[in-house]
Amino acid sequence: MSEEILATAPLPDEVEFEQTLRPRSLEEFIGQEQLKRQVGLIIAAARNRGGAPDHLLFSGPPGLGKTSLAHITANELGVALRPTSGPALERAGDLAAILTNLEEHEVLFIDEIHRLPRSVEEILYQAMEDFKVDVVIGKGPSARSIRIDLPSFTLIGATTRTGLLTGPLRDRFGFSARLDYYDTGDLLAIVRRSAVVLGVELAEDGAAEIAGRSRGTPRIANRLLKRVRDYAEVEVDGRVSQEVARAALILFQVDELGLDRLDLAVLRCVIEKYAGGPVGVGTIAASLSEETDTIEDVSEPYLLQIGFLQRTPRGRVATEHAYRHLGIARGGADSLL
Repeated sequence: MSEEILATAPLPDEVEFEQTLRPRSLEEFIGQEQLKRQVGLIIAAARNRGGAPDHLLFSGPPGLGKTSLAHITANELGVALRPTSGPALERAGDLAAILTNLEEHEVLFIDEIHRLPRSVEEILYQAMEDFKVDVVIGKGPSARSIRIDLPSFTLIGATTRTGLLTGPLRDRFGFSARLDYYDTGDLLAIVRRSAVVLGVELAEDGAAEIAGRSRGTPRIANRLLKRVRDYAEVEVDGRVSQEVARAALILFQVDELGLDRLDLAVLRCVIEKYAGGPVGVGTIAASLSEETDTIEDVSEPYLLQIGFLQRTPRGRVATEHAYRHLGIARGGADSLL
């Protein structure tokens, strides 16, 4: 199944389900045990002091729970969450407007924080460190700057590309953590919980089939569960067994390792067009008519994680595992060119 299909927006009647599937407390959050303990400690200490926690930075591939942890932090603190994203803050004034409307101890969540424009990022430095912001009034020679005091707040940043964060911004976070891919046991627990919320009759072997193809990612596990549910309701009696889950996931082009159309296209591109590499990610993206960011953020992290791709100074290289998975013998790709 292509990532485009997996990433489609939920139908209107599923929006409420999307919100329900999101854990509301650290106790409900499954997996990432060490991180949960660390965040829980920070939250408890802040509550005991009656203040706001340090600014938090969560990094890692998409779908692992960064946004959920931001919501949970606000819920545990009993304050509002003010969400926005790096691309949405085009001008310094956009951020200043949000900052000046924050209430005491509220949580400001900036998704894709690595995509903040530099002018906006510079406003954020002072706000994070001194809880102040300078607002320019007027234009030209008559322009003047007014310094506004801000309430103490907690900034939570989320990023899939930690390396794109500038040093000064990264250093202003009091706690940084990277979320890892989930193991099958945690994904099984997530699929079971989501099935209860969605009212899906799910057999244990059906849950295992979905969890095993979820790429270590809760967001994908939930999306696959909903597509399997659709298949079960239309094609069979609504009950999801291993056989039903397998048939549904084959229909939606998700293989036994969770690789979808885009993942397989990347591997075939490297092997069949470029003899297994090395080849630059920009060249791969151009060959597939995809954006480079899509390859780097969506497909590549998991292919690296399972050992199907390697990064080298000269580019990406397909490994022996990738050849075997595609059923291509080394040297056999040349005959396909």
